[in-house]
Amino acid sequence: MWRPSQVCHFHSALLRGRPKPWPSPTAFFRRNLGAPPARWPSRPQPLWKKALSATVLGAPLLLGVRYLMAEPQERRRMRLVVDGIGRFSRSLRVGLQISLDYWWCTNVVLRGVEEVDELFLEDFRAPPHELFQEFDYQPIAAASLAQVHRARLHDGTVVAVKVRGAPLGHRWGHPGAGGQSSLQPPVQVQYIDLRDRFDGDIHTLELLLQLVELMHPSFGFSWVLQDLKGTLAQELDFENEGRNAERCARELQHFRYVVVPRVHWDVSSKRVLTAEFCEGCKVNDVEAIKTMGLAVRDIAEKLIKVFAEQIFYTGFVHSDPHPGNVLVRKGPDGKGQLVLLDHGLYQFLDEKDRSALCQLWRAIILRDEAAMKAHAAELGVQDYFLFSEVLMQRPVRLGQLWRSHLLSREEAAYMQDMAREHFEEVMAVLKALPRSMLLVLRNLNTVRAINTALGAPVDRYFLMAKSAVRGWSRLAGATCQNVYGASLLRHTRVIWESFKFEAALRLETLSMRITALLVRVLVHLGLMPKTKGLYEYLET
Repeated sequence: MWRPSQVCHFHSALLRGRPKPWPSPTAFFRRNLGAPPARWPSRPQPLWKKALSATVLGAPLLLGVRYLMAEPQERRRMRLVVDGIGRFSRSLRVGLQISLDYWWCTNVVLRGVEEVDELFLEDFRAPPHELFQEFDYQPIAAASLAQVHRARLHDGTVVAVKVRGAPLGHRWGHPGAGGQSSLQPPVQVQYIDLRDRFDGDIHTLELLLQLVELMHPSFGFSWVLQDLKGTLAQELDFENEGRNAERCARELQHFRYVVVPRVHWDVSSKRVLTAEFCEGCKVNDVEAIKTMGLAVRDIAEKLIKVFAEQIFYTGFVHSDPHPGNVLVRKGPDGKGQLVLLDHGLYQFLDEKDRSALCQLWRAIILRDEAAMKAHAAELGVQDYFLFSEVLMQRPVRLGQLWRSHLLSREEAAYMQDMAREHFEEVMAVLKALPRSMLLVLRNLNTVRAINTALGAPVDRYFLMAKSAVRGWSRLAGATCQNVYGASLLRHTRVIWESFKFEAALRLETLSMRITALLVRVLVHLGLMPKTKGLYEYLET
């Protein structure tokens, strides 16, 4: 009788001895690779493969011939198509792999010498070397709209030439003396094909936003692009940017520490902007500021006051005040100066909205709920509490002031949860606001981020509240222009409103300090337990 193990060995031997219907890999390669090519069977390729091969090989050849025979403008359009495909692929890749590496913000494809010359010939009927005593074709900086060249006028003035072009190494400059960065655009030259690309890029963004909304219905940002399309198009006009710069300089001239580079109109056009060359470090570069012997606190305070003046009083608001567009340098008096660059994107806030915003900010600081509700309604928002938190970018607790201008961990976590759990309500608030407020919010958030990067050495909320009080008082007094003694009345009102605001803050602060002192005494005497919450209160 066969045992199971014997049966297994028996059948295993039969299987090993039986010829397999397929050859082993070793035998297959030994038999076939050594055979002459003639032994391989020739199979006809399908028609679709032949068509595909012909298309892959023939299409580039035909397009190349078409490109060589085309006129210069037609060639430019063809390059736009190819560049557009590349930009879309790059944008898709960046979107899928978002990181904190902002290399692409200041490093993009640069325009060649021929294209820069072509642009100058079209706009000025002369190449750069005739318009300038010196012109460096190697850009010292480049961004999404333009690349920047350093040049020298025939009178010896060093200028920055912003040419509609593309970015390189450092945003608006190169390392200057003392480790500073020359971040003011020397000659700004606009990319020659930028206007042609703008409409296509906007249309691409619209399609992408619509696609995202199909996948995520709660993501509704396409209306933002529609509302800002016209404003963004203004950045393509460098003459408009030059006029914005001059208006900004006029309205902020009472701030002696503000510098706006002077525009040289004789060598400027819609695609080329020539301005005074200024050196400095980025406003968030703490080490460079300290190296110059300047106080970080002083720089932060000046930054907040300047943009608060625009928001609460002039209404002509710089909408892109990121660190690359605000430089710090040491003035003749040894104190810090702010150099404001890139004036292409501005937003005007009318007097009615400015007045409401001034009073709302003051009401938030003083925790005046009735005033918060009334002034938020003037801006078209019903959910005044949520809007106040969006505006301030921190929790608003009615009935008490902030114990510190620094955001605690709990407050930061609260804001993150609020943005995540109340996203639709936040979107409703933003949609209800006047469209001019969108870029104002951008300005507020950018300045807040810079103040945080500097270590939040000053209380931004109270500084802006003081500016809001002064702005509202001046706006209210401006309506009395034709009244005798209006100037005196306006000045008196400013002093009175500022006094009331300061008095309210000081009384509240004094009350909190007295309360903290009493609590410390009770804890020291053992009459009150020192809990974790109480400890945090006493520390702040």
